[in-house]
Amino acid sequence: RYMEAIDLLKQLLMAFAFDRRRGYWTLRLSIDLEHLGHVVESLQVAENGLSDPWIRAGSKMALQMRVIRLGKPPRRWKLPSFSKSVQRKVIEVGIQGRPLNRKTGVKSIYYGEDGDRCSVEEMALQYYYGGGWRGVHAETGIWLTIFGILMWEVIFAHVPNVFRTAFQTAPLDLDTDGFYHSRESLIESQLEKIQRGMAEEMVITTWESHYGTLCRGLNWENHSLDDLRAIVKCIGSGRLASICRHLARDYGSWSSGGMPDLLLWRLRDCYGGDAKLVEVKGAGDRISDQQRAWLLALMDFGFSVEVCKVT
Repeated sequence: RYMEAIDLLKQLLMAFAFDRRRGYWTLRLSIDLEHLGHVVESLQVAENGLSDPWIRAGSKMALQMRVIRLGKPPRRWKLPSFSKSVQRKVIEVGIQGRPLNRKTGVKSIYYGEDGDRCSVEEMALQYYYGGGWRGVHAETGIWLTIFGILMWEVIFAHVPNVFRTAFQTAPLDLDTDGFYHSRESLIESQLEKIQRGMAEEMVITTWESHYGTLCRGLNWENHSLDDLRAIVKCIGSGRLASICRHLARDYGSWSSGGMPDLLLWRLRDCYGGDAKLVEVKGAGDRISDQQRAWLLALMDFGFSVEVCKVT
């Protein structure tokens, strides 16, 4: 029923011009057209989707990869301008595990270094512990916590019509472009403080003043104050400001997931250290478009990122 799906997708794209689901609809339309042999139209749909301002993050990455794959001679004679950027290689590290199960569709379980059962992410953490790293398997969660703590004054700033009740844990416009535009000067002021190396002080102040107060994305219990202080010191002011600006500009597209599985840090002294982000993959796993979009963005921000493959 591909033709029915194509007709429905075209209707949706015509009817909803301002909808974050346009990325999925456009990608699905391009895939279905290719399935029916309409490769040129499939390519055109993908190319047009890249100029749609509502298509971002993983959906945009998926369309870019389709344009590269489908846009070969004689359909297209030039590589798109983004070709080199999106096809950059991410450092890969391979480690050997002792799998307990190899069933398809079931999360892999391994024997850890201590002989206990563990997940693929825990297996990778044990490997990095050997290099003197500390770390957590937190994916996007820890970054939303850091964002919430550092940008507390921004999130709960007095902006008209974004807080309708006292029970909201975030402003109504957090997932919209208006969040940044309505608070640009305040956001940039906070980011300037981070750039000047004040992140640790900001973490302490927010923790002591607002601990336990509900804020969307922020989990007070998963990480200690000492760990958060060490993490922001090891990440560094420039990288920390870049990722906070990234989330402030488009929280809706980037907060839904896709961040690397592991955040690792290693203090050198009381003034700073090193940080690394690692996406962990077991046998048969592949990197999703959203995950790849995050990895490339983090590389642009200057982060050290790796893909750890456990076999």
